[in-house]
Amino acid sequence: MTSLLDELITIRDWLRWAVSRFTEARLHFGHGTDNAHDEAAWLILHALHLPHDHLEPFLDARLTRDERLGVLNLLEQRIVRRLPAAYLTHEAWLCGYRFHVDERVIVPRSYFGELLADGLAPWLDDPLSVTAALDLCTGSGCLAIIMADALPNAHIDAVDLSADALAVARRNVVEHGREDRIRLVQSDLLEGLTACRYDLIICNPPYVTAESMASLPTEYRHEPALALGAGEDGLDVVRRLLVGAADHLGNDGLLFVEVGHNADIVEAAFPDLPFTWIDSASAEGKVFMLRRADLGA
Repeated sequence: MTSLLDELITIRDWLRWAVSRFTEARLHFGHGTDNAHDEAAWLILHALHLPHDHLEPFLDARLTRDERLGVLNLLEQRIVRRLPAAYLTHEAWLCGYRFHVDERVIVPRSYFGELLADGLAPWLDDPLSVTAALDLCTGSGCLAIIMADALPNAHIDAVDLSADALAVARRNVVEHGREDRIRLVQSDLLEGLTACRYDLIICNPPYVTAESMASLPTEYRHEPALALGAGEDGLDVVRRLLVGAADHLGNDGLLFVEVGHNADIVEAAFPDLPFTWIDSASAEGKVFMLRRADLGA
């Protein structure tokens, strides 16, 4: 270790070393970055308390020995423990929002972030008209918080089965100052919302198939299995939601559900439902929309 600390002096040195070691260890990326360089840069900047989007000006900065030890410790944890970077830094970013995360919740990476940033246009005619909205399977609370800004007149229920997840969500709601707009509810999907009706329901449920769960990279296995897997075809939660959603939507209410790569499975399982598949800025057909009238039929 002494030799390593003596030889790697600048941020550029540590970045090169980290990319080599990450590649050698065959780490898997997908929790905020998608390659070894960006992940290494993220962790190094975090360890040095530098802005996460300002690498270039600091590349040739020389590090103190204590700083080098801090960088090395964080990078080695990523390699040896194979933890997602977000669990090492306890922060994740989605659409410009910073959220606290730890192993009680999955790392935020929903397509809904982009859709909410656009006010769900053009499917939602007037974001100001939404007064009651629901974020099912809220996890860290990230989507409920983004929704509060996208729908400024809405009071939002953020629901999760996991008390641990809701503790993380509570921290994020407080940090973003949204306690007056977001109510956190522990419920198994809609069961605890008997008398509630909403103009809008969004849900990013567990939807990983049994086959995919069996082959998940190590990094994903640190996330709560409850928030990932949903039975043999990945639709256990979606089925329950579609049965009960109509009773919780207003007459003109809209339901948006993220299902990732499972569009074909969804279409085959529910051939009579008129799904509208929504494209986001980064992906096509990962989210479907149904109107309350569609569910009633």
